Amino acid sequence: MKSSLKSVGEHGSYVFRHNLKITQLGKSGQIDEAIKVFQHMTHKNTVTHNSMISAFAKNGRISDARQLFDGMPQRNIVSWNSMIAAYLHNDRVEEARQLFDQMPTRDLYSWTLMITCYTRNGELAKARNLFNLLPYKWNPVCCNAMVAGYAKNRQFDEARRLFDAMPARDLVSWNSMLTGYTRNGEMRLGLQFFEEMAERDVVSWNLMVDGFVEVGDLNSSWEFFEKIPNPNTVSWVTMLCGFARFGKIAEARRLFDQMPIRNVVAWNAMIAAYVQNCHVDEAISLFMEMPEKNSISWTTVINGYVRMGKLDEARQLLNQMPYRNVAAQTAMISGYVQNKRMDDARQIFNQISIRDVVCWNTMIAGYSQCGRMDEALHLFKQMVKKDIVSWNTMVAGYAQVGQMDAAIKIFEEMKEKNIVSWNSLISGLTQNGSYLDALKSFMLMGHEGQKPDQSTFACGLSACAHLAALQVGKQLHQLVMKSGYVTDLFVSNALITMYAKCGSISSAELLFKDIDHFDALKLFHKMEVEGVAPDEVTFVGILSACSHVGLIDQGLKLFKCMVQAYNIKPLAEHYACMVDLLGRAGRLEEAFQLVRGMKINANAGIWGALLGACRIHGNLELAKFAAEKLLEFEPHKTSNYVLLSNMQAEAGRWDEVARVRRLMKEKGAEKQPGWSWIELQNRLCHILRSLTAHMRNTGDMFWIILKFYIKFHDHG
Repeated sequence: MKSSLKSVGEHGSYVFRHNLKITQLGKSGQIDEAIKVFQHMTHKNTVTHNSMISAFAKNGRISDARQLFDGMPQRNIVSWNSMIAAYLHNDRVEEARQLFDQMPTRDLYSWTLMITCYTRNGELAKARNLFNLLPYKWNPVCCNAMVAGYAKNRQFDEARRLFDAMPARDLVSWNSMLTGYTRNGEMRLGLQFFEEMAERDVVSWNLMVDGFVEVGDLNSSWEFFEKIPNPNTVSWVTMLCGFARFGKIAEARRLFDQMPIRNVVAWNAMIAAYVQNCHVDEAISLFMEMPEKNSISWTTVINGYVRMGKLDEARQLLNQMPYRNVAAQTAMISGYVQNKRMDDARQIFNQISIRDVVCWNTMIAGYSQCGRMDEALHLFKQMVKKDIVSWNTMVAGYAQVGQMDAAIKIFEEMKEKNIVSWNSLISGLTQNGSYLDALKSFMLMGHEGQKPDQSTFACGLSACAHLAALQVGKQLHQLVMKSGYVTDLFVSNALITMYAKCGSISSAELLFKDIDHFDALKLFHKMEVEGVAPDEVTFVGILSACSHVGLIDQGLKLFKCMVQAYNIKPLAEHYACMVDLLGRAGRLEEAFQLVRGMKINANAGIWGALLGACRIHGNLELAKFAAEKLLEFEPHKTSNYVLLSNMQAEAGRWDEVARVRRLMKEKGAEKQPGWSWIELQNRLCHILRSLTAHMRNTGDMFWIILKFYIKFHDHG
């Protein structure tokens, strides 16, 4: 009997230890090791299977979790809840609900899980319907889940109504309501609610500290931090991250050094603070001092190396990791992608046993950016689970290489589209010269209920500029004003270009005077402070702003910073901005030398910028050279010939004027008149004027004019 009891005790201890090991391995991302432990166990119980289901779920292997669940010899309610939680954490709401409906019995946790599943997905009506069916309707746990769901989705009135109706409220109830206010930036309401609280714990205080950080009120955040009766590690780390976010790295380090207890989360927060503020050497030094490291520690430092362009050091650190996770490997892939080292990126990608959607998207984006669309498509087709980013990346990739038919095909196959999807399509059509199709897509987007943003407006205005569609452009300008994007730098530049190309120079000049180009520079500095890495597009806007306001030295400094600090290789657009920057200042020789020293081939934008600068400063010889290069790209564009001809005429070089005119005729370039009215079937469309005279809604006016404009062109 004693021997039998001893055997049972040993088996129980054996199973308990191995179950705990599976849980730990699953949490740390070592799913392959967890599988080995599970497979080699001589004795298993229901807890073993539940632990393995949770481990699969935490690592995104939902199909494996479901297969194990379906094959279990015996399930308990924890098994069902574990599988529902697996679906919840991977945003598979419908499958979670199907399983919930199949449950033989449910406990309080089952109901709370399903309600949370709906609220996280923003499906509040379904969550409330389920809440109304609850056998434990006024149980604080379920009520707290519903209150938190309402508050998270900014339904504050509903949240407060339910909160006030609760017969019994605990501290979690109060903190759930407070979380809704602070996480949504409603600090005035949050402060009022905080003061109403009869009882507070450290979580309440931490929510206030974090909330003030989120709205940029660091002083109030610090005041609350100093008043916390018994701050915990979360309190210290929240305040530390707040300092780091606003570039106060010395204060962050001072706080770190004062911490009474520093766990791995605190060390990681300080390392991340250094990386975000470009103090990578300090981050590495602190990393070396860490008494205990986890996967986040390694991944953060790898990201730091990648950010500095030190890919060999990043790879070496990745190879030294005791166990690699997908986040660290994806960081390495991202570094290779940014430097166009796709073969190295693919090597890392092939080594990853379990890839998440971010990993797949990073590889597809890399191939797309390099124009290797066949390889991008091959990976795209292999993806089991695609998100909207995957689809958008393919549309943008095909557009970038000029394969608009393929881009449109992918776009039309999308079940769900967002503003990025539409912008990728419209931008691609504009960049590839399909200006009328770009405006058609703009109109279709409006019909499908998607509101345009600044990128959409910039592309639409660019299409109007190329079509000389002044009336459409004017109505689009009104829509821009109504939408609140008139102060956006990119939209403002697009408006100026549109008016100038349509011949309305006075309107272009008025807009130019209204632009505050310093806004772009302020935004850039704010991005640096908050640790948001600028990309190629950001620098085009910043360099353009420097050019317009004459900040020559700052522009040169930022161009150098782009290459050295952010490891961004200059594109033709960046060089065009720099040529314009130097050219406006009369530093034509420097501009020319910059063009000659480029590692990429100059395009029409670069030669056009140089030619424009030559016109301003009267450098005929360089203008002639730039014009000849420009005409190689745009032999049929009349404005280039006219510009050079006018310069020669101003200098009295009439032989050259005649030569340019002959060349213009030989190339078949003819000046196209701008549209001043619209004619369909030999009848002037006065209907436009009469319709718009009675319209009060600017948006409606725009769609009507655009519709007539498209109809006119479709009729030839």
